[in-house]
Amino acid sequence: MNISRVLSAAIAAAVVLPSIASAGPAPVPTYDNEKCYGIAAKAANDCGTATHSCAGTATKAKDPASWVYLPKGTCEKIAGGSTSAKT
Repeated sequence: MNISRVLSAAIAAAVVLPSIASAGPAPVPTYDNEKCYGIAAKAANDCGTATHSCAGTATKAKDPASWVYLPKGTCEKIAGGSTSAKT
């Protein structure tokens, strides 16, 4: 085992992990937007729900409680998209 590779990996983990742990809500877009529920890919949501903490932490794709920002009027054009949370 190459000690320099192990050391490099440990340093990289120490730098990256704190930034992942401090994930917060996605910034509100500057365009006229709406929240679209039920279409986010796994780990690609814009903010939290009762089951996960915040942006980028959805545990499954198309979670009906997870949402993403979209330009206003776009959500209704996407299959499975809703402008209100589904429970």
